[in-house]
Amino acid sequence: MEAGYNTNEKNAICTGRTSIMNRLQKTYKVTKQLEEVLNENINGKDRNAVIEQVNHLVEQRGDLLSEITSPYSEEEKQLGKELVKLNEQIQEKMNNLFDDLKVEMKQVKKQKKSNRTYVNPYENVKTMDGMYMDSKK
Repeated sequence: MEAGYNTNEKNAICTGRTSIMNRLQKTYKVTKQLEEVLNENINGKDRNAVIEQVNHLVEQRGDLLSEITSPYSEEEKQLGKELVKLNEQIQEKMNNLFDDLKVEMKQVKKQKKSNRTYVNPYENVKTMDGMYMDSKK
């Protein structure tokens, strides 16, 4: 008997096929979890936890995607199309999260500069006091 077939059932089916579909379903499930995490209202306080969770799910999904190989059945192709649509939505949400993070980092940098200017207002003042230039020759 060949290694890829299961003979315990009435109709012998390829366990490799079932395995690919299971991995696709797991990938779909992880992708849906990722979408749900990104759909939550993310504020500054819990952003780090959300980013860590997103990173974990992306790594997990990447591992599952690397295990998926062709050929694909019609069901797998359909599930793959849904995964592509979800991935586009996730990519847009991740870009929005990244843009929000960049804006916040700029604000923090500006606030630090403002605080430094308040503490030492003459830090960047450059004067020419004490310098005399003779214009006669």
